Amino acid sequence: MSVLTELATALGLERGRTVVDIGAGTGKFTRLLALTGARVLAVEPVAAMRESLAELLPSVTVIDGTGERTGLPDGSVDAVVAAQSWHWFQQEAALSEVERVLRAGGALALVWNTYDVTVPWVRDFEAIYFRRAPSGLPSHHDGAWRRALEQRPGWSPVRERHLPNPHSITRQQVVERMLSSSHIAALDRAGQARVRAEVEEVLQRHAATRDRESVEVPYITDVYWARRG
Repeated sequence: MSVLTELATALGLERGRTVVDIGAGTGKFTRLLALTGARVLAVEPVAAMRESLAELLPSVTVIDGTGERTGLPDGSVDAVVAAQSWHWFQQEAALSEVERVLRAGGALALVWNTYDVTVPWVRDFEAIYFRRAPSGLPSHHDGAWRRALEQRPGWSPVRERHLPNPHSITRQQVVERMLSSSHIAALDRAGQARVRAEVEEVLQRHAATRDRESVEVPYITDVYWARRG
């Protein structure tokens, strides 16, 4: 089952329903939501990303807002979705905002693409990223989002699915993916060169990636949802 099918079924997304994508970015996930036939609202605080999204998806209503302050009317949507963004929000404030904009019986869905770290080369690759991560860097892996949601009254238990989502990319794209990460990109030239060398060493060390121009990156799409009573 695809992520889109899973969400559409879980959230009841169809024509006549309204879903808001908060932290929508340039609309990569918004595009999928639009395929359900539901009315889609996209909330994004960065002007350049809103412009790109509006150009990509003219049928979607694009709104200047944040996870904590969407600018939407009370009780105006049937579902709220956050893809790759929820861990950046202030949890209590964002949950209060979701509760305000949801209609009775509405749902919240959180989606993240994560690496399958049971694969040895992926585990070593991700370790390079986390070794340089600043203290307190927000991450959904710490479970803070789940604790915040489970402790709030009026929500159903969190349900979840974890769907394989492998991507085949070039060896160079694997390296560039690491170098484009926010805190890696902020390193000076020498620091970035060291990271590049470490990634190349990982790729050469493992049989699954050694001397290969194309590499399968084993992503898993994690989907969580809960319904407001």
